[in-house]
Amino acid sequence: MKNLLMKDNNATDMPNKRHFYIICLFLAVATLAVYWQVLDNDFVHYDDNDYITENLRVQKGVTFDNLTWAATSSLASNWHPLTWISHMIDCQFYGLNPKGHHLTSLLFHVANTLLLLLIFVRMTGALWQSSLVAALFALHPLHVESVAWVAERKDVLSTFFMMLTLWVYTIYVKKGGVRRYLLVVLFFVLGLMSKPMLVTLPFVLLMLDFWPLGRLGLIRDTRNEVTGQQADERPNIFRLVWEKVPFFALAVGSSIVTFIVQERGGAVKLLEMYSIQTRIINAFVAYIEYIVNMVWPVKLVVLYPHPGNSLPIWKGVVTGLVMVLITVLVIRKARKIPYLAVGWFWYIVTLIPVIGIVQVGLQAMSDRYTYITLIGLFVIIAWGANDLLSKWLYRKICLGTLAAVILPVLIVLTWKQVQYWENSITLFKHTLKHTSNNFIIYNNLGKVYNDSGKYKEAIEAYKQSTRIAPDYAMAHSNLGVSYNDLGKYKEAIEACRKAIWINPDYAKAYFNLSVAYGESGKYKEAIEACRKAIEIDPDYAMAHSNLGVAYGVLGMYKEAIEKFKQAIEIEGLQDKDNNVDESVNEWKKKAMREVTIYKGLIGAK
Repeated sequence: MKNLLMKDNNATDMPNKRHFYIICLFLAVATLAVYWQVLDNDFVHYDDNDYITENLRVQKGVTFDNLTWAATSSLASNWHPLTWISHMIDCQFYGLNPKGHHLTSLLFHVANTLLLLLIFVRMTGALWQSSLVAALFALHPLHVESVAWVAERKDVLSTFFMMLTLWVYTIYVKKGGVRRYLLVVLFFVLGLMSKPMLVTLPFVLLMLDFWPLGRLGLIRDTRNEVTGQQADERPNIFRLVWEKVPFFALAVGSSIVTFIVQERGGAVKLLEMYSIQTRIINAFVAYIEYIVNMVWPVKLVVLYPHPGNSLPIWKGVVTGLVMVLITVLVIRKARKIPYLAVGWFWYIVTLIPVIGIVQVGLQAMSDRYTYITLIGLFVIIAWGANDLLSKWLYRKICLGTLAAVILPVLIVLTWKQVQYWENSITLFKHTLKHTSNNFIIYNNLGKVYNDSGKYKEAIEAYKQSTRIAPDYAMAHSNLGVSYNDLGKYKEAIEACRKAIWINPDYAKAYFNLSVAYGESGKYKEAIEACRKAIEIDPDYAMAHSNLGVAYGVLGMYKEAIEKFKQAIEIEGLQDKDNNVDESVNEWKKKAMREVTIYKGLIGAK
């Protein structure tokens, strides 16, 4: 532990190695205990399908081709190659058994908790305040979404690299050295490759230079043992900013790449849907709502629907004034109470990429966005409680009692919150119970029902979605699928046509329409719908295959063979021996069988 635990003059207690180890053990055991039930949870039909359960690339594990794909893919409107590789490794070890995938996320959460404790103890020497920050991080129910949702592996993975960045940075501040500096940069790059939300980390480093590292020399009568800096030894602030230039450059580059990828994926089209006024108002409201949810973490859901342009101006004015007043207060108290400013600006700054000024997705806010950001508020709570009770004779007893009350409550709430993630139905029903006008979740619930053969329940869920959002093309298209599966081909065709009327460039709606036409015996119409789907998306393998089926029924065997071959080529389903990969879907195997059958029919002629 030599050189591992260090202090500055702001610390109120020196860390005892034995106490440090005991607290680490407690945090690890408590976190594992409260989250262990997640190992019995299933994948959920909300991004898990894109990231794992329907992603053949990820399922095939780590290969050279898949590594290349991970480095260049913009799937899910994100560029995060390390996240893709993480999921590939899980599939290589666990296949599609959700237990293993959940275990990996949980272990990352435990590692993040222990690293957070180590970092703050190293920077401040304040073991008990640092322990409270780590405990709140580990056990707060707002963090369940990042841990229990497999698709949010990017949260725990990027935070892991962020913690390593901060840890090595504290060592670099103490000892210097180009190698240590380059290692800090390397971990930052790995964090950006896991989730671009870390673009604000250079600002966090500057905040830590102010407190607790004391490198800015703005706090009176202090000497930091990490840096050896005395308050009256004013450093060159320009030099500290210059030190961060490579980090800012990497952050700008990551931001540009992320915006391009999200624009290509259509994730930022909502800039046109919501006015700048609405986005600013929602941002102010979200900042306050996150704080409210931190204090009163109940009714937490997977999706908080965006209120849209109907959001009242007065909410923005009130919440904006509150934000400004708090900010002015912490700035005025910055030199006297430095942790107050650092904690508050940590919260404000780290939320900026996801606060909704550049709106990505249909959510007003998301619990997962607090995974890193709440650390700032936890710092204020831990150090603030200690200062408020500093003159009390029984300060330690009071602080211990407070922790003994708060932490069990959080454990119970987190345990309950993890249960809602048991499967898609429990998650979506809980979300619908505590939100209104949640058309996306109704649509997702319908998909889960349809996949389990509950077509009537699926139809009702899709109808609820279309009642709330009549222009939501996906729900109409999915409604067509359920009608088709139920044998109601007329209604299926009507629903798919409605989806196409809303979005003429919706390839999947044309594909679903072709299936409905085919099931009802209208093969010429099915061919036309499939051709339109392929025109919109030339790499739509299933559309090529479906077109082959329609051609085959009409006796157009050569055309059918050509389409099946195109479908097979797109998916790359044949190995060197022309055998079908065992992991491919049934329709793809059928495509190859149909080629053989139609070749035989042509030969018979």
